[in-house]
Amino acid sequence: MDLPVDEWKSYLFQKWTLLPKSVQVTISKAKTLSDIFLHSSSLLQPEDEIFLKRLSRDYLVEKDPNAPLFYREKGNNKFQEKDYTGAAVLYSKMCLEDIIRAQTHGYPERLQPKMNLRKAECLVTLGKLQEASQTVSDLESDFAAKQTLAASSFQILQKNLHRLKKKVQEKESLPETFPPTLAKAFEDMDLKEENEQISSVSPSVSLCTDPLKGRCLIATKDILPGELLVKEDAFVSVLNPGEMPHHSLENKWDTKIAIGDLYCHRCLKHTLATVPCDGCSYAKYCSQECMQQAWEFYHSVECPLGALLLTLGVFCHVALRLTLLTRFEDVGKVTSKLRDEISNNISSPKSKNLVKMLNYDQEENDEVVKTPIPGCDISGKYENNYNAVFNLLPHTENHSPEHKFLCALSVSALCKELEAASSRALATGPNSSKLKATVTPELCADLNIWGVAMLRHMLQLQCNAQAITTLQHTGSKESIIANSRQVRLATGIFPVVSLLNHSCSPNTSMSFTSTVATIRAAQRIRKGQEILHCYGPHQNRMGVAERQQKLRSQYFFDCSCPACHTEELRTAAGPRWEAFCCNSCRTIMQGDDVLSCGNRSCTESVSRDHLVSRLQDLQQQVGMAQKLLRSGKLEKAIQQLLRCQQDAESFLSIEHTMVGEIEDDLAQAYAALGDWQKSAAHLQKSLRVVEARHGPSSVEMGHELFKLAQVLFNGFAVPEALNTIQKAEKILLVHCGPWSDEIQELQKMRSFLLDLPPIPAGPLG
Repeated sequence: MDLPVDEWKSYLFQKWTLLPKSVQVTISKAKTLSDIFLHSSSLLQPEDEIFLKRLSRDYLVEKDPNAPLFYREKGNNKFQEKDYTGAAVLYSKMCLEDIIRAQTHGYPERLQPKMNLRKAECLVTLGKLQEASQTVSDLESDFAAKQTLAASSFQILQKNLHRLKKKVQEKESLPETFPPTLAKAFEDMDLKEENEQISSVSPSVSLCTDPLKGRCLIATKDILPGELLVKEDAFVSVLNPGEMPHHSLENKWDTKIAIGDLYCHRCLKHTLATVPCDGCSYAKYCSQECMQQAWEFYHSVECPLGALLLTLGVFCHVALRLTLLTRFEDVGKVTSKLRDEISNNISSPKSKNLVKMLNYDQEENDEVVKTPIPGCDISGKYENNYNAVFNLLPHTENHSPEHKFLCALSVSALCKELEAASSRALATGPNSSKLKATVTPELCADLNIWGVAMLRHMLQLQCNAQAITTLQHTGSKESIIANSRQVRLATGIFPVVSLLNHSCSPNTSMSFTSTVATIRAAQRIRKGQEILHCYGPHQNRMGVAERQQKLRSQYFFDCSCPACHTEELRTAAGPRWEAFCCNSCRTIMQGDDVLSCGNRSCTESVSRDHLVSRLQDLQQQVGMAQKLLRSGKLEKAIQQLLRCQQDAESFLSIEHTMVGEIEDDLAQAYAALGDWQKSAAHLQKSLRVVEARHGPSSVEMGHELFKLAQVLFNGFAVPEALNTIQKAEKILLVHCGPWSDEIQELQKMRSFLLDLPPIPAGPLG
């Protein structure tokens, strides 16, 4: 996903192994990015480009006039199944331009009113009232102008139209749910004061340099938990394509709902009634405004390259978009051949700036102004701009020669396609469509400079790309307990966030709203302490050995944070959430291949392989129970889970992850049966596991408390529910802020419970 598809990677790695040893050495020892790019790109052959184009054909991103008929039929099926989300997504794949094309290919005019009526129904259900109202208005005008339907069908449609119009009017007249709360939430999202040294950062933070750590952020005063420290919009973000289907002649279109169907490709706002790009079937937006802005900034160039960009991966796409956003329109005037790190034979001042940036990386140009802290402007301010992005380290010397070769040839192939697109635009002339006219000759006159810049960005992204995440609700729609998991929505680059150094036990928490990253203090931070962020390997999710291996392979450093140092001193039993316990006395087992009871008075011992085998069998049994739970066979699921619970107690720690999973599933099952007391009891046990693994103030603990609050609320256990709501809110406010869905839900539950008349305490019913 980040890197090119496996077939292209394998192809280029094979090409690398077949290169003469002298050529491999030349590329391996190249000291500059321009040398790496020029040496590698000179090896790109026509047969390589043909192979890449064949791979790209697997991704269907062009408009197809027959697609609307297919999606209309599938959308109707979803509508009949009352899957309004699925229906709306499929209907939205049919933009106005698609429908016009379909009409010219024999689209039945008599079916259009029925299709538009169902589309309006979906829009009402999903709260898109303005669009639904417009669709209803268009239908009324159409009915008044012509009556091409049979009398009976016309009467039915008119009746449905009248009902739908009434529903729209009723919903439009409803007041807003809690505007004051929302207003306060958005006020909280803003930084109260501006930091004069760093944009998008609280004045409680200062940018410093350290001989060992490099750039870092330091607290200039005591910071309280939940305090907003950074609020930064991504300089560039690219939506994660997810599992893109490979199309064939027999299966050209796909009805699965992917991330790209649910989120705006520019602002990442969640939307169901998307506005598709006029030129391709992949890019979709939340509004006409977003579509227009994307087109002006980058999509006019990317649109005809959609299939190639999906093949080359997200990093290559981000690298192109970063380079496009530099707005160096005069790059085409570059006439040098980039000898000696791109000579000064450039007529455009803007192009000279880009070349100076490229030279600055190698520190070979004495004329470049070197600021005290890389990325700052001449006045010493660090901002969210291309200068800051460019000065993020590419770690050229740490990447393997094979990886640099892969990136360089991928970028080179992209540059060749940009050049070809420019030639096609020239051939079609100035009166061609806006799609072709936007790839100008000036953009592609000398793509070596763009190639070197994009190669730099591809190498930067391994250490500096930020996964933009969102909470995705899981489980069935009928489930009373809301389960959720964090999923990767997009890849972004945040120059300010990239200043934060790593800790396996960070003192901050990050969340996202669309393309905006928000970082809050997760604990009290003393004046002079460093502001630390976790790059992924967290002490509550991985053991120290796994964390060190991941950080070394991806970020090129060995972590020496307090969490790693402490854990290295006590690795005999492993993490508590992975520990086995003695079957006789329940003490934690210790050892390597053969585990012995930690209780000196107990002589129990067992091979690790035997316990691992038992755990695998248990996981399989739990999986079967979860399948029963999803299919609604609750009693059978509970019986299976209780057997699993009994088995787990005989050899797993009470804080083992699998124990928590079993308890959570039992809570789900009992909640579905309306047995709130048993559901709450199992969630309490699940909470113990979550706390052991993730900590008492972790966001995971907040999510689990939120589920417990839902159960207690439904069981009318008022004091217990209010107490749990308070605990959950305290944690989630720190990690997610007051605008999150869970915080809003907790506030509504509390308001409802406080408005209830006093009732005597009693067991959950």
